[in-house]
Amino acid sequence: MLKQLSYLLAVGITAASLSTAALAANQDMSPEAIAERTKPVGSVYSAQDLEGIAPAANQTASASSGPRDGETVYKGACFACHDTGAAGAPKRGDKAAWDPRVAQGFDTLRKHAIEGFTGSHGTMPARGTCAACSDEEIENAIHYMTDKL
Repeated sequence: MLKQLSYLLAVGITAASLSTAALAANQDMSPEAIAERTKPVGSVYSAQDLEGIAPAANQTASASSGPRDGETVYKGACFACHDTGAAGAPKRGDKAAWDPRVAQGFDTLRKHAIEGFTGSHGTMPARGTCAACSDEEIENAIHYMTDKL
């Protein structure tokens, strides 16, 4: 019984000291102190706030010279699978892996690259996960991978 009473007393003293410390930390009730304790963690900016700092999302790059070439698209997106063979992707330059695919014709290659395809030897995600690539850029990448087999 004495042990239990000692334990309860220790718990009570600990709770009281924690409570006193919490009260001491929150004693300053001035408007400035309250504002400091309740200020927002972050900020939200509107497009108007960013004018002159960053280009608008609907602005197109004035230096754009048209679609990217196949090598640029390949190095930006396609290489992840077509350099390693991930997900069954035919490696660039692997004639044996590409021949059956090329034999189906360019239109089929294009369709599978743009729409995605799951076959017995692997999976091609739609647009090769390059959502920003135009159809023409996808075609350029296909030519880059298959022209020198």
